[in-house]
Parts: sequence; C-alpha cells; structure tokens
Amino acid sequence: MAWIGLTGLAVALVVAGCSEDGKDTSAPAVPGEVTALASSSVSVHVMWRADPDVAVFEVYRGDAKVLDVTGGRHMVDVGGLTPGTAYSFSVRARDRAGNVSPASAVVPATTLSVAQGERVPPTAPRNVRGQARGAGGATLSWEAATDDVGVTAYDVWQAGVRVHSVAGDLTTAVVSGLRPGTAYSFTVTARDAADNKSPESNAAAVLTEQGTGDGRDTAPTGLRAVPRVAVDGTYVDLSWTPPDVDGAVASYEVYLDGKFLTTVMWGVAPPSGTAQYSLPLGDQPVAGRVLKIRGQLPDGKWGAFSADLTLTDAPAGGTGTDPSAPSAASTGP
Repeated sequence: MAWIGLTGLAVALVVAGCSEDGKDTSAPAVPGEVTALASSSVSVHVMWRADPDVAVFEVYRGDAKVLDVTGGRHMVDVGGLTPGTAYSFSVRARDRAGNVSPASAVVPATTLSVAQGERVPPTAPRNVRGQARGAGGATLSWEAATDDVGVTAYDVWQAGVRVHSVAGDLTTAVVSGLRPGTAYSFTVTARDAADNKSPESNAAAVLTEQGTGDGRDTAPTGLRAVPRVAVDGTYVDLSWTPPDVDGAVASYEVYLDGKFLTTVMWGVAPPSGTAQYSLPLGDQPVAGRVLKIRGQLPDGKWGAFSADLTLTDAPAGGTGTDPSAPSAASTGP
C-alpha cells in the first residue's frame, strides 16, 4: 500500500473538489442556454437550462443580484424595470454546500415602450395543438392572438404553473422537463407591452412517450405527525421527505379523511431535506383521523399521495407554543 504524505493528501483533496475537512468545494457548472425576453414595458423574462443538482440559481441584472430561484426552476420574471430601457442579465448556479459557479454569458434585453392608454388585453390564442416530443418534452402550436397595439409574449401553462414563454411573433413552443409516459394539459395566454393578459386558450392534451424514469415514485415519504395542544387549539406537527424528482417541490396539498384541507407553500427556498409544517386543527378531534399529502412537481403535475397516516390524540395536559414553520404559508378552502 502506497503512503501519501500530507502535501499529497491536500493535492488529492483539491483535485477531488474537497477541502481537507471533507467539505465540498467544487463549483457547479455554469448555467447554459440563458435567454432574456422583454415581454412587457416593466419586466424581462429570463430563462436558462435547469440542472437538478443545483440548489439555487442567482439571477443578476448587470452586476447586481436581483433574485434567487430554487433549483429545478428554469425561468423567472425580473420586474420593476423602466420602459424602453436596455438591460443585461446573467445567471450563476449555487449548490447546497454554498459553492457558486462563474457567471453565465451576459444576455441583453430592452424593455418595451408602452403606447399611451394601452389597457385592452389581447384576445385568447386559438386552436392550441400539442404533440409529444420524445419522453421528456412537448411541441405546442396555436393561432396568433390579436391586440389593439401588439402581442409581445405568449405564456404556456400546465396545471396553473407557467412552464414556458416565447416572444409575441412566435406561435410555437417546445416545453421540456416533462416526465415519461405522463398525460399533460397545456393552455396558452397572450400578453401585450402593458402586461395585459388574455383569457386562456383551449386546452391541448399531450401524452409523453414512455422512457427512462417511468414509474418513479413521486409521493412524499416518511410522513410523521405529532399532535400537541397549544393555547389556541390543537396542532399536528408534520414532517416528511420530499419526493425525489428533478427540482424542488414548493407546494403540497394536505388531505384529512380523504378530503382536501389546505395547501402548504414555500417561496423561493422550499426545503431540500426534511420538510416540516405545523397544521392547525383548532378544536377538531384528532384521534382516528387519517392524513395524507402530495406535492406539486416542477412540471406542474401533482405527484402521488403519501401513505395514509392515522393520527393519535395529543398528550394529556400537554401545552405547546405557536406554530414554528414561518417559512411555509398555508391556504385553505
């Protein structure tokens, strides 16, 4: 067995992308295929190629970082801009160890000028059609919308999630990042320079082709529930492991006894490890109730439900504090 001196060990660690204490020091790959689309007078739509191993994408306007976007997402609107003004954008990738990539290529975009009194939204795009583009994508086409001044962008939606945008002079789009053997339903809306949005188009159904990754479990796992009594009622402290999908899951639905109860949402930084949320039940009984959850995947589809979990009563005489999950928001019916 060859002996490696301390100097050799340090060199080996640096080559492998680790420090002497074992910490990951390798920067992620530079984001590719960065584009910037000035789709209104006050915002620019920035897109890039998503990498599932990236925790956060940092979006820069000039030399200033303006947004952090959760890994798995590949687009964002940069707002608050000035009409008719030239800007430049770039993107950096940051991994879970905090390593940051060099900046991507810089892409320019000039916000649109708004015609005086432009308040009329475009008409809805018509005759949207779709077909599978292999196992992970779809090609969409439609008839152009009309506007009193002009259509500046088209947005593609899947289950209420915008998954793509193209310039207003295009009537086709290629959507990527889909799952094999999965049914999708897409709609398209049009926007003008004043950011007026059209009604939704008809829905176009697409079934992606079978391929690698079929049958991957999209359900949250390890769901646990600990009831507790607080001064304002009973809470159930939930924890679970997010599904292993390409990108972060930022929204979950909670069902109680088979019925939808509430939606739990994170902003730009949903948990990459164990997720936690304190579910308020007020004065509702707890013991014997059956709880399950599911997450909304990065492609807009809802994943599979977790295994059912039967709740027990909170400990007798127990008291608790206020909910301790400030990073998540909940919306109910």
